[in-house]
Amino acid sequence: MSPTTVVVGSSVGGVRTAQALRAAGYPGDVVLVGEEPDLPYDKPPLSKALLAGTASTQDIGLLTQQAAVDAGIRLVLGRAAIRLDVDARVVELADGERLGYDDLVIATGARARPSPWGELPGVHVLRTLDDAVALRADLLRGGPLIVIGAGFIGAEVAATARTTGVDVTIVDPAPVAMSRVLEPADAMLFGLLHERQGVATRFGYGVTGIDRTEGALRVRLADGSTLPAAAVVVGIGAVPNDGWLASSGLRIDDGVVCDRYGRAVDAPRIHAVGDVARWFHPRHDALVRVEHWTNAVEQAACVAHNITHPEDLRAHSPVEYVWSDQYDWKIQLAGRTGGSLDHVIVDGADPTRSFAVLYAGTDGRLRGAVTANWPKALVLCRRALAGGASLDDTRGAVAAATVRTTSAGVR
Repeated sequence: MSPTTVVVGSSVGGVRTAQALRAAGYPGDVVLVGEEPDLPYDKPPLSKALLAGTASTQDIGLLTQQAAVDAGIRLVLGRAAIRLDVDARVVELADGERLGYDDLVIATGARARPSPWGELPGVHVLRTLDDAVALRADLLRGGPLIVIGAGFIGAEVAATARTTGVDVTIVDPAPVAMSRVLEPADAMLFGLLHERQGVATRFGYGVTGIDRTEGALRVRLADGSTLPAAAVVVGIGAVPNDGWLASSGLRIDDGVVCDRYGRAVDAPRIHAVGDVARWFHPRHDALVRVEHWTNAVEQAACVAHNITHPEDLRAHSPVEYVWSDQYDWKIQLAGRTGGSLDHVIVDGADPTRSFAVLYAGTDGRLRGAVTANWPKALVLCRRALAGGASLDDTRGAVAAATVRTTSAGVR
C-alpha cells in the first residue's frame, strides 16, 4: 500500500509542502486540508494590492483546482481539523471525516490576535481573505480609519488606505512605529514616512476602549482623548493556530515544538512548518518561531525533503528574511534586529530614501540588517549573515556598493 501524507493548512506553508513533496518524488497520496472554503491564496497582498483594489482574488491564488489535480494533490477545503489522534495516526475534521496518515505536516499558521476591546461592527483584524474583503468594503464607504498597532500589518494597512485617499490615524503605545523589530531611533524614520504621507500618529498612547453609537465608532485613549472612526483595524500581533492539538499529547509551547529537522520532538512522523512551528534553530542554538512568508516556504521544502528522504535529513537553519511594502518604499529585514544589538547606518545613493541599518552582537559579528529601497545592500547583508561576517567587513562591502552605484549613475 502506498503511503499517505496529510498536510493540515492551506496557506503558503501547506501548499508549498504539498508541491515540494511531489517535486521531491514522493510516491504516495498527498492530502491538503484547509479550514477556509476558498482555493489556497497568498496572504501578503491582503494588506496591499488586494486591499487597494489593484489585485483580485484570482491574482493572489497559490493553487488552482486543475493544478492540484495535475500534481496529484487532493484538496479538502472548508473543513477545519479539530483533533489529532497521534497513536491512531488520524486527523479528525469538523464534519466527522477521519483522515489517516503515515506522515503529517501541521501548517495551520497563526491567527490575528483578537481585539481586547470587543468585536464591534466596523472593528477589523486582517489575516484572511474574508477579513480583507470586509475591510475594503468599509474603506470604500469613506470616513476616517484608526489603525491600532504600528507593526508591519498596521503600517501596511495605513499606507494602503492612505494611498486610496482615506484619512488615517495610527495609534500605538510604543513611542515609534515598528520599534519592536527596530532600534527606536531607526524606527522613527519609518514613522516620519507615514507622517509625510499625511497619516496622523498617536505614538505613546494606549487604547482603553472602543465604543459604537449611532453607527459611528470612537476610540478612547489612555490620555482621556477620543478619536472618531468609520472603521478600526486592530493589528496587535498573531498567535499560532495550535488549539486543535490540545488533546494530542504533542509538546505545544507557543507553537508545535520541533527539532532542527522540523519533526515534532515527541512524534518523528509529525512535522510542522510556518507560523505554527517552533523549532530548534541551529544558527541560534535555541527554539524559535518565525512569522515570515519566506521562512514558511523554505521550511516547507526542508520538511518535504525529510519526509521523502528520511535517510538524508536536512536541518532548517535559515537567515530570517521579511519585507514590507509601504507607499513606494520597500523595507527589507534579514537576521535579527533591534533590541540591545549595536548598530550602524550606511547611507545609500539618496540618504533620504535609501539606507541600511546593520546590527551586530557583542562579538562584532553581523546579526541582522534593515534596508530601505536598496535591494543590493540587502543581498550583500544576507550573504554576510550566512557566512558569519563581521559588522566592519559588511559595512565596508555595503559602503562600496554605494560608491559603485553612485559612480554608475554619474557615468
